Amino acid sequence: MFKKILIANRGEIALRIIRACHELGVKAVAIYSEADKESLHVKYADEAYCVGKAPASESYLKIPQIISACEISDSEAIHPGYGFLAENSHFAEVCESCNIKFIGPNHLSIDQMGNKANARALAKKCGVPTVPGSEGVVDSVDQALGLVKEMGYPVIIKASFGGGGRGMRVVHTDIALSNAFNTARAEAEACFGNPEVYIEKFIENPRHVEFQILADELGNVVHLGERDCTIQRRHQKLIEETPSPIVSKEMRAEMGGAACALAKASNYASAGTVEFLVDIETKNFYFMEMNTRVQVEHCVTELATGTDIIKEQIAIAAGEELSIKQKDIKISGWTFEFRINAEDPDKNFLPSPGKLETYIQPGGPGIRIDGAGYPGYTIPPNYDSMIAKLIVHSHDRMSAIRRSLRALGEFKIEGIKSTIPFHQTLIKNPAFVRGTRYSTNFLDEWLAK
Repeated sequence: MFKKILIANRGEIALRIIRACHELGVKAVAIYSEADKESLHVKYADEAYCVGKAPASESYLKIPQIISACEISDSEAIHPGYGFLAENSHFAEVCESCNIKFIGPNHLSIDQMGNKANARALAKKCGVPTVPGSEGVVDSVDQALGLVKEMGYPVIIKASFGGGGRGMRVVHTDIALSNAFNTARAEAEACFGNPEVYIEKFIENPRHVEFQILADELGNVVHLGERDCTIQRRHQKLIEETPSPIVSKEMRAEMGGAACALAKASNYASAGTVEFLVDIETKNFYFMEMNTRVQVEHCVTELATGTDIIKEQIAIAAGEELSIKQKDIKISGWTFEFRINAEDPDKNFLPSPGKLETYIQPGGPGIRIDGAGYPGYTIPPNYDSMIAKLIVHSHDRMSAIRRSLRALGEFKIEGIKSTIPFHQTLIKNPAFVRGTRYSTNFLDEWLAK
């Protein structure tokens, strides 16, 4: 096991990794920007180093400063968390060349699976169902028009190195295609440093279901079941749950097997997530993409299975064998995660940075909070608006919904706007309570009404 790990991230995920390190007896080193000097991850780390100014481009994305902090602190490994450099194969390769262990897959696996077009090609080779679409990257509007004539509308343009809804456009007509194609490429370039896009047939009423996998460097691969991430606003997840209300035992085995097959085919070693679209009418599933990092919503699976994904990820990077086998993994009860963001739902989810005048977290049975807020803390305007994640577990879905309502009612945030009232309203919606008939379009349609 490592003696010291540097965390190349901030906020709640940095704090989550620090806690895992300390439970493993490993010292944790934090980095921070000038805007984050009062953050909890800085206070809880064994050492902390400022790596630049507030903008992420001048701090959390600056590879030379991060490597320098690693060398100064004598850290043996870097955990990238999620976002920032977590899926950057160049960063992983730099770590490897500096003899620093990157806690994630190697740069070749990131290139293979982090590139959405390449991952799609591998999925087809493995016999995993894929949505009809382009064979690799689409380079021009003319090429896109030719493909659409074969597939028919609607289609979706996606950034090859994208995620989080960025570099993504749904298109219904030839007239809209040119502008959507160029806009998606420009957004992909701005967000991910690469303009490459590909095109798929757009499934109009899908569920978004993803499988958590763990793979060690000895060739062992397991999946930890599914998470249903269908409740989204503009492709941004807001609520996740496990198990999925629409996934049967047989589907779970088939989809989980497909996820593990992909991991094995790419020689993957770390935590990862394989994402699928599921047609709610036919229950057919299609590979969408793989995220080569720990997910924001990993804690849903942790609470449901009793597996510490971050500890497993660190142990894998240290060369250890997986501590669990597929036959031992069971999903217990029902678990929800609510993303509590500093946003004003009444103003089209406008970001609401500022000082937390009041911050009182809920408690009681089945409640977990992953956050980095505290009374008096000022949420900076420079980064993601997430304040905390509320994770709720109970013995079945209805009791988990009731417990969620209780916990959301106890969660008190004042001084800024938050998404707590929005969640309280949403989970009382009859369609959400039933759980089986809504699709990824549900939230945008509900908000429009």
